[in-house]
Amino acid sequence: MTGLLKTSLKSLPLVYSGKVRDSYAVGDDKLLLVATDRISAFDFILGAPIPYKGQVLTALTNFWFEKLKGVLPNHLTGIAPESVVAPDEVEQIKGRSVVAMKLKPILIECVARGYLTGGGWKEYVASGSVSGVKLPKGLQMSQKLDEPIFTPSAKAPVGTHDEPISYEECVKRYGGDIAKTIRDATLELYRRAAEYAATKGIIISDTKFEFGIDNEGRVRLMDEVLTPDSSRFWPADQYNVGISPPSFDKQYIRDWLESTGWDKKAPAPVPPEDVINRTSEKYREALFRLTGIRLG
Repeated sequence: MTGLLKTSLKSLPLVYSGKVRDSYAVGDDKLLLVATDRISAFDFILGAPIPYKGQVLTALTNFWFEKLKGVLPNHLTGIAPESVVAPDEVEQIKGRSVVAMKLKPILIECVARGYLTGGGWKEYVASGSVSGVKLPKGLQMSQKLDEPIFTPSAKAPVGTHDEPISYEECVKRYGGDIAKTIRDATLELYRRAAEYAATKGIIISDTKFEFGIDNEGRVRLMDEVLTPDSSRFWPADQYNVGISPPSFDKQYIRDWLESTGWDKKAPAPVPPEDVINRTSEKYREALFRLTGIRLG
């Protein structure tokens, strides 16, 4: 298996190259978003691609956009990506791209947590709360919360960690109307997705959403939605309170990196082929379980 580490389109101007996506300008008001097979861990982009990863992220996001429509409008334009690039570039973007509206991003990462794990667990152990939300005493790692909670973070510059903030801080930054819109949408999107995923044997522990504002001032759902890159997906049959369950995401590659003794400084180690292939399998299994789409 091979993968796409970076794009090289000549027919459109490159606007931005992120950890995973390359963005190209389509006129003045649209973007071609191409999900590569890059993978990042501990804020480093690894030097080897994960085959099919970009197709998984794109297919899953499109699936959720359709399934969750009605909560908020999204950034899709309906324009076929293949129609905006040169014929000899179609193969490069096929199955891994969308043409999206160019929005003004809301610089808050909107996280919904249904279970207490990861950074939320660490914050709870230290303070008894998560992003200003006070939680009952005596909760265990990976325990399901009585109700999902909204735990936003302020988006930080590339190469630095996002900073957890309270809902009140969201109000200060964007006003009450927008803050309430993104909080309520985050929790409703999570609730609907978690209910559906449960029927497929998957627990969505937590997930993050991103929103932007269009030219008419409407808030729209943007970027990727409910993918293994933006969520923790746990197999329901392997879930137990008190431990961190296995997951359909890049935790497998994070665990491998930790096992190498890497000091978290550049350059990051290049994973061996078996670790790359196993990570690819986990991403594709999540896609198949949730959508029935099989890749590879």
